Amino acid sequence: MIGITGDLHADLTRFKHKNLRKLKKNDYLIICGDFGCIWQGGKKEKRILKSLGRKRYNVLFVDGCHENYDILLDYPVEEWNGGKVRVISGKLRQLMRGEVYNLDGKRVFTFGGGQSDDKDIKSESKMWWKQEVPSEEEIANAVRNLEKHGNSVDYIITHEPPATLKEFLQFDTEQKSEMGAYFDELKSECDFKRWFFGKCHINRTIPPKYYAMFDDVTLVE
Repeated sequence: MIGITGDLHADLTRFKHKNLRKLKKNDYLIICGDFGCIWQGGKKEKRILKSLGRKRYNVLFVDGCHENYDILLDYPVEEWNGGKVRVISGKLRQLMRGEVYNLDGKRVFTFGGGQSDDKDIKSESKMWWKQEVPSEEEIANAVRNLEKHGNSVDYIITHEPPATLKEFLQFDTEQKSEMGAYFDELKSECDFKRWFFGKCHINRTIPPKYYAMFDDVTLVE
């Protein structure tokens, strides 16, 4: 079984959500960006990461707009369930941009990253990092990996929504990005059952198959 939730921002009370009691050994919880537990690199933070890696289910996250990339990018990369991951601790892993994984018999495409709404008033490498914005190479990697799977997956997990959904939700409508444009292309070119994203800090279903996730936990089978 796969559980999906939105931006965590290091709020560990999320792990008390009633739906997480239904996840069994080696099931999966996916966080749609802004994990937030990799930020200062201190001893307390390392204890938290170790504890999350010891849960009975796998704790997985895509990166968002509020990660410390100086620390995150130093974690080792390995192949896992069909795609590349960064291994944080035990069963705690980052799902990387443009990868396709086989989770619980489902094909899951992930693409983290985004664009901070307030980066103009933040100091680089203190509150925001340029690595949060996906590169052309990462988008090209996504295109190649999806082509290998016939441009067909079960679930798409991102931090940012497609640009047209941002407009529909009236969220950051003035922000334009290459990633948003790519996600709009992905909507029409990829066959998928559900698309889950964070960023907007709301829990909302957008028919026919889009899900804005925040502090709720949705279970999919």
